[in-house]
Amino acid sequence: MKNYESLADALDDLRKRGYEADFETQSPCLYCSDLDLRLIEEEFQVDEVYRFEDDSSPDSNAVVYAISSSSAGIKGTIIDGLGTSSGSISFEMTKKLQYHLVSAL
Repeated sequence: MKNYESLADALDDLRKRGYEADFETQSPCLYCSDLDLRLIEEEFQVDEVYRFEDDSSPDSNAVVYAISSSSAGIKGTIIDGLGTSSGSISFEMTKKLQYHLVSAL
């Protein structure tokens, strides 16, 4: 796994590697508005996870998940906040994403 200096660097490199769709967390799925595509937890896998923390500004802490879906033939990213700034997603989706976050530490 790579080490990135910033969230912007990570997103730029992931896009160059084909992770072009921007997903957001919705309960109970991930949603890409550009493609009008919804993925439930069984329809994607987490390929990579990158965590960004800024001690001087905890509200800007974030996690980037690089995901892929063989059934939809798509690769993309999810940006989620850490702690109190994290998104509101279903329990099942949270379990899946948190498993990969903990594994990446």
